[in-house]
Amino acid sequence: MRFIIYGAGAIGGVIGARLFQQGFPVVLIARDAHHKAIHFQGLILESPHEVVTLPIPVVEHPAEINFEPGDVVMLAMKSQHTVAALEALRNVAGDEVPVVCCQNGVFNEREASRMFQRVYGMAVLMPAAHLRPGVVQTTTTGVTGVVDCGVYPHGIDDTITELASALELSNFVCRADAAIMRMKYAKLLMNLGNALQAACGSPPDARNLIRLARDEALACYAAAEIDCAGREEFQARFLGKIEEAPIHGQARSGGSSWQSLKRGLGSIEADYLNGEIVLLGRLYGVVTPANHALQQIANEMAFSGAEPGSVPIGIVNARIRKLESAV
Repeated sequence: MRFIIYGAGAIGGVIGARLFQQGFPVVLIARDAHHKAIHFQGLILESPHEVVTLPIPVVEHPAEINFEPGDVVMLAMKSQHTVAALEALRNVAGDEVPVVCCQNGVFNEREASRMFQRVYGMAVLMPAAHLRPGVVQTTTTGVTGVVDCGVYPHGIDDTITELASALELSNFVCRADAAIMRMKYAKLLMNLGNALQAACGSPPDARNLIRLARDEALACYAAAEIDCAGREEFQARFLGKIEEAPIHGQARSGGSSWQSLKRGLGSIEADYLNGEIVLLGRLYGVVTPANHALQQIANEMAFSGAEPGSVPIGIVNARIRKLESAV
């Protein structure tokens, strides 16, 4: 099995690095300055215990890869870039190559299934960062992350069993889960706070707002009859297995949405996290002002190039009240 890591940022870069360290064949797909840095210097992996430079092969586009039987493509770009990536991949690899969605949210598997015959979901819990070209970081001190995976929409097959085994050997906690989307919907509840952290940082009163966003999501799940793993089940599987420590004396600054603003990428994943709840609300008649406000503000910040953490939480609360009054 050769691993094609499509989107070698924080999550994809760290997964690819760990697989490569274990001796598995890996090819990274990266863009622009990140691609150039990896091509000329290798991928630098930083963790609390090591800084290593790994000579992993890297390309800028799937067309540069000679796809072979046994290849598995692991999608790790942000969800807003998924459709274009899938189209580029299918044009050169055909629709039979297995595609694993190592991404937040529940949108990517559905979109991949429009184009590819074999699609897999992966629920990822892994503190990682990518803020400089050619460098990825993981702040974990023991296992690198929890990365359970399964067939989409449900099931287990030989491909996912082999993938899970490879990841277990590469310092991840990973099991093949026949109902992986239950875990991904539970992980989505965690990710609803990403936009708030990106916008406001971590103010003391953020907990109440995050609870409101999650309550809206649970109401949408109930209305749509979506099967979601419960809090205790999710925590037992994903939480408590990861320990973190600073790198170069500095803790990880923020999550994936915070990093998108910090890097000034011009886009953010909120449409596929909070926006997923807004969509469900519109489909099933559930009001979702908290998620709608977070979606709006995150997108406005990305478009304007605002610094992460620069919005007072009072602005978010005022936007929620405005949206509530418009219902």
